[in-house]
Amino acid sequence: MNKLEFNSETKNINIVEKLIDDLSSQYDLHSDIYGKLLLAVVEGVNNAIVHGNKLDKDKIVTVEYSIDDEKVEFTIMDEGIGFDYTNIPDPTKPENLEKTHGRGIFLMHHLADDIEFEEEGSIVKMTFNII
Repeated sequence: MNKLEFNSETKNINIVEKLIDDLSSQYDLHSDIYGKLLLAVVEGVNNAIVHGNKLDKDKIVTVEYSIDDEKVEFTIMDEGIGFDYTNIPDPTKPENLEKTHGRGIFLMHHLADDIEFEEEGSIVKMTFNII
C-alpha cells in the first residue's frame, strides 16, 4: 500500500490528480478506468477536505492506494467525525435536482466497482476493476 498525506486545502486535490495521471501512464490504464478513477477519487478527497475536515488546514487527509493486474484500490481518510452514509438523498429525484450538494457519494457509488465506508464515514474505500 502506498500512502500520501496532505493538509486539508482544496489546492491539494492537484496532488491526487497528478497521482492518477501518473498511475494511468505507468500502468497504461484504459481511458474509461482513468475517467472513473479521476472523478471518484477526486470527489472522495474533496469530500474529506471540505466536509470531513471542514477545510481545517491543521487536519490531514490520508490517501492510500494499491494497483495490480486486476484492480486499483483507494482508501481516503479524514480526521472528521464522519457522516450518515446510509442516508444520502438520491440526487436524481426531482426534489433534489436543484440542490448543489449530495452528488459526490452518488457518483462514487456509480463509478467504483466496490465502495465501503468505515469509522462512521471518515474512511472510504473504493475498488476499480481494470480487467
